[in-house]
Amino acid sequence: MGAAPYAELADPINNGVDRWLERLQGTVAARMPVARWRLSFLARRINRLGDTYADMSDDELRSACYKLRPALLARRGNIKPVLHAFAIVREVTTRVLEKRHYHVQLMGALALFEGRMVEMATGEGKTLTGLPAAVVAALSGDPVHVVTVNDYLAGRDAEELRPVIEFLGLSIGIIDSDMETQDRQAAYATDITFLSNKNMTFDYLRDRVALRHGRSRGRRRAQDLVTGQTAQGLMLRGLAFAIVDEADSVFVDEARTPLILSSTGDDPELASLYSQALSLARSLREGVDFELDHLRRSVTLTETGKTGIGLATEGHSGLWQIRKAREELLQQALSGLHFFELGKEYIVEEDEVRIVDEFTGRVMADRSWQGGLHQMIETKEGVPITGRKETLARITYQRFFRRYLRLAGMTGTGMELSGEFLETYGLKTVKIPTHRTRRRRHVSTRVLKAETHRWDAVAKAAQARNDKGQPVLIGTRSVEGSERAAEALAAKGLKFEVLNAKQNEAEAEVVAQAGQKGRITIATNIAGRGTDISLGNGVRELGGLHVILTEFHESSRIDRQLYGRAGRQGDPGSTEAIVSLEDELFLRFVPRLTKIAKTTRLPLLPRFLRILAQRRAEAEHATTRREQTALDKKLERSLAFTGAVE
Repeated sequence: MGAAPYAELADPINNGVDRWLERLQGTVAARMPVARWRLSFLARRINRLGDTYADMSDDELRSACYKLRPALLARRGNIKPVLHAFAIVREVTTRVLEKRHYHVQLMGALALFEGRMVEMATGEGKTLTGLPAAVVAALSGDPVHVVTVNDYLAGRDAEELRPVIEFLGLSIGIIDSDMETQDRQAAYATDITFLSNKNMTFDYLRDRVALRHGRSRGRRRAQDLVTGQTAQGLMLRGLAFAIVDEADSVFVDEARTPLILSSTGDDPELASLYSQALSLARSLREGVDFELDHLRRSVTLTETGKTGIGLATEGHSGLWQIRKAREELLQQALSGLHFFELGKEYIVEEDEVRIVDEFTGRVMADRSWQGGLHQMIETKEGVPITGRKETLARITYQRFFRRYLRLAGMTGTGMELSGEFLETYGLKTVKIPTHRTRRRRHVSTRVLKAETHRWDAVAKAAQARNDKGQPVLIGTRSVEGSERAAEALAAKGLKFEVLNAKQNEAEAEVVAQAGQKGRITIATNIAGRGTDISLGNGVRELGGLHVILTEFHESSRIDRQLYGRAGRQGDPGSTEAIVSLEDELFLRFVPRLTKIAKTTRLPLLPRFLRILAQRRAEAEHATTRREQTALDKKLERSLAFTGAVE
């Protein structure tokens, strides 16, 4: 590892056996009740301390908190001052926010403070749960980073919790993507900083690049231009303690792609190069000139194809004269044509190709594909070509978050990944029980043969619920799916709201209203993630919110998150799945069995297909994440002297 500007953990040194044992330990430990028993015991002790602080005035509460700081700063492993501090935060929250932490929320907060991965069911109040852990850690002298998946949620949570934090004399900062360097430095200088995972990681990379030890004058100038700061102006104070909300999304779903800090280089000849590559790629024949691996989304040129490409480009100059370069160019062109579809992997807005996150359905305006793929798709869609990116620094989420001295996470779906969380991030998972008994019921799962039949069935199911006033949330995997669902509902004369591809305050407001009587909302699977859906008057008597899943995701966790929209905090709710055998999950991961399912009538086969396909998909993604981390380490060892890794 290169020189670090502040305290952080080094990358763990382990081998395949160590990693396998850690995965096994994480999986087994998460299912043992001992940790929950201990957390429940400590939460009861905090409850008993409540009367001690309930009768104090505001000034007396502040004084009691101030008196605890020396013991907290001493860090001698004494749990007593920590429990008293938690009791004070709970009392302040009750007074200032008029919300009192439940017993299970105290359990979750204690687990976070200890540095665990906490699974809490959707709607159990994870934002409020993280507050005591963040405040007590800040009182203990740690710079605290509260990390979530986007700027909107970071700002919303910070403003909601600000009164409690400032009541106790602590400072609070918010990082926004559009902030200038000086404002970022000021926000990081506060006791508790709220920010998105992308802002956090890129600011860390900028700090690493800004060190510039032993680098040339030209490179220093380029780095100053990109980072907007000098080596003396580091932004972060250290990687002491992070609480990551929606941790499964950050640690797993987004961890297959490294974070790359880059500059843009212009080359006017590239537009012609990409156009020629696409034209040639369209003339190649699948099965003769190239093979497609739909499972791994990869292209392999056959010997016939390589020979044909060489002959077709004999009169060309530049990269076309380099065998490996022209073959890689054609592979990118074929990938852009066959694996990247408008409305699924990307959309075109304001003459720009914008990537759509496959797990959230939201546009990632600041992201681009590497290796010329982004420019290839821009050429395919006929929009202006952007310059190719030149890497200045890169790191994976796995390596970055493992460097925190203390790390904790919150998620609604963590048990499936408990082994990977311990292996990759050193986090033991604990499942916190719900405050109230869950009343959600799953109505049915229908697997239809044709995609066209699916949308008609979805519209009929939504209409049946809507006729009696029950609110309906229809979850889709893509922008295209949302549009197809909207067309089917419109054909039946139903009124609805459509949400896809963009997370903002307006989206959160629409999602929050999805539980009102007579509402139909179409949304990507986790649009408005982190926003509570409150049921309107009379909706509980109608059965609560009804959720319709229209396509299984590659991860069963995402399906659970969508289902979790219904029946929150003991409310009634119902779910159903209406999917098609023509869905990408089945065609990509179990194509042969899918063909059998289309021609036979075996009742249990569709259920088996889903389980097998999702297991294969999740195994492939886990392998990709491990390979990406190994590649990142290899690149650092071989290229560290160039400064281009981190």
